Amino acid sequence: MFADGQLGASFFCSRDFEDRSNLHFIFPTLAVQLARKYPDFRSILVPLAQSDPGVAYESLYHQMDKLIVDPLRECAISTVIIIDALDECKDDEPASAILSVLGQFVSEIPEVKFFLTGRPESRIREGFRLPLLAKATDILILHRVEPGLVNNDIRWFLKCSFLEIAYHRGGLGGWPTEGQLDLLCERAGGLFIYAVATVKFIDNRNDNPRKRLDLLLQSPGDSAHEGKAKLKMNTTFDSLYMTILQEAFGDDDPWTDPRIRSVLGAVILAANPLSPSTIAAFLGLDAEDVTPLLSSLHSLLILQQDANHPVLPFHKSFPDFLVDPVRCINPRFHVSPPDHHSELVIGCLELMNRRLEKNMFGFQDGSTNDEACGLRERAEGNIDRGLRYACEPWHKHLVDANAAPDHTVKITSALHQFLEQNFLFWLEILGILGTLRGAVDAMEVAVKWLEVCRDCMHDEFPEFSHNGSRDHRLLISSTTAFDLSPDFSRSSAPPLHISITRPFPYPPGHRWCGDCTSHMLIPWRGLCKGFRHRGIRLSRP
Repeated sequence: MFADGQLGASFFCSRDFEDRSNLHFIFPTLAVQLARKYPDFRSILVPLAQSDPGVAYESLYHQMDKLIVDPLRECAISTVIIIDALDECKDDEPASAILSVLGQFVSEIPEVKFFLTGRPESRIREGFRLPLLAKATDILILHRVEPGLVNNDIRWFLKCSFLEIAYHRGGLGGWPTEGQLDLLCERAGGLFIYAVATVKFIDNRNDNPRKRLDLLLQSPGDSAHEGKAKLKMNTTFDSLYMTILQEAFGDDDPWTDPRIRSVLGAVILAANPLSPSTIAAFLGLDAEDVTPLLSSLHSLLILQQDANHPVLPFHKSFPDFLVDPVRCINPRFHVSPPDHHSELVIGCLELMNRRLEKNMFGFQDGSTNDEACGLRERAEGNIDRGLRYACEPWHKHLVDANAAPDHTVKITSALHQFLEQNFLFWLEILGILGTLRGAVDAMEVAVKWLEVCRDCMHDEFPEFSHNGSRDHRLLISSTTAFDLSPDFSRSSAPPLHISITRPFPYPPGHRWCGDCTSHMLIPWRGLCKGFRHRGIRLSRP
């Protein structure tokens, strides 16, 4: 399809990346790709985007109508659009929101073919059953492909992979036997990913392949919960994953096991993939300790030699296994999401409290980001991936954090320091990154957290309850005062800067924050009314 020039645009969904699991990024991304490929499409889209820059923030219906359907209808392009792994996008609708919208427009652009893939989750199945879409759709269910054809492919893959291993290692004549290949194909149960994970586990440079294959085949073929209405895919993988984990980390170790769970939790629960060095920074570990631990699971993770490169699960079934106590029956490896979300939000807040400071980018007095030279280079030089992650999705971990007292004390303490000392510096970073919209979501989440925890902590930790009440009032004032006008909510401009020693005429609607530790000029429509930062009251001029 790509070689023949038929592919016009594609979007590959992934729950591991925040921007690839958001439904509202799909149609704008497809529109940009179509504009790059087809000049006629571009000549229609560009004026539209210039006249209505807010279209990317509209509903899915209006996005598809304006960004995809209208230009395609007008220029009569024949092309193919791919949306892969649709099930990995966050979608609360009973029937897939994307499929619902496609059903309303697909008949208007008959020259365009959509190729969609996804696991048969309920919302995906319901989406394809919608009357408007059902009559225009051909469905191929992969697990209904002739089993013999799938097993032959899996066997051929295993045989070729083992021959390559034997060639590079030597001394493996007659390995594996036909019986071993038969057993592996039976264990795979038609799932190609099982075969891939098996080969990655066996091909370990530090161990004998024959020994590792024997170990894998000696493990039970079925998981402990087989027969309890679980998918066959789950029962197929559980034994494989448990064998790999136990082989990687050996016997119980009270000192190491909590680290294993913390690192695995950071890998599978992060809003965007984290690198080993960032994981170490969030968890208070040395990168030299994290990298070998992750390397022990090379068959289940996507790793690079560079410690600053993000780590990804090889397949989404591995995170699903780790967070399910019914499937991951060894508590050494079970990841409890609330506990590890707590670790991550604490790590984010503490990193911001260590790293954020006044005027990190060295702006001259009275400058805006439009006037600053080399803004992108300054941002890249001052905001590494770890700090960027800490500033942007930290509140997503707070949503799912454990509200038990020991976790609450740590989170509230770090949150109080953040609000007391670094709140405005954080807004400055978001302005530079062009993600200032996220500040509203973060503050709303923090308000809800403080509402829940301040009363329940009063008896045992009165000092934290007092701070929580004060932080709660501060956030209520700030969140209420955010004016979600198009100018603010889509703005990427940081606050203006002004030296405390130099008089400056206030622009309309702005007021200087006179705190000696912060020299920000606050845009009122975009930030706050009557807000205190370090005890300095900001009031409308």
